[in-house]
Amino acid sequence: QVQLVESGGGLVQAGGSLRLSCAASGRTFSMYDMGWFRQAPGKEREFVAAISWSDDTTYYADSVKGRFTISRDNAKNTMYLQMNSLKPEDTAVYYCAKRTARYTVGVLTTAPSAFGSWGQGTQVTVSS
Repeated sequence: QVQLVESGGGLVQAGGSLRLSCAASGRTFSMYDMGWFRQAPGKEREFVAAISWSDDTTYYADSVKGRFTISRDNAKNTMYLQMNSLKPEDTAVYYCAKRTARYTVGVLTTAPSAFGSWGQGTQVTVSS
């Protein structure tokens, strides 16, 4: 079973930046699409960004497009989320997730149900 561990969360002022990391165990990281999701208090978990296993396709939620950048380093079994121009509404627990199916083709999925492995989450708090 793959283990995912997020890090890099914290408290930042509006307009600031944070870089989240997601370290994966095992040798199969490069076979899977990966994604970032977030969940604010009292709200459902929502899609933030995804990146293909081949590292050539990314997809973003409209709310973060142009401000967040997802990337991965398959040699290091690590995925990243660079978050710039942060807003108070970005406050949430951020989770990284691994797609259940490997070597998928086509459009990146945004559905949480397609991701079978999840990290424990890291808190991001943006003050106004």
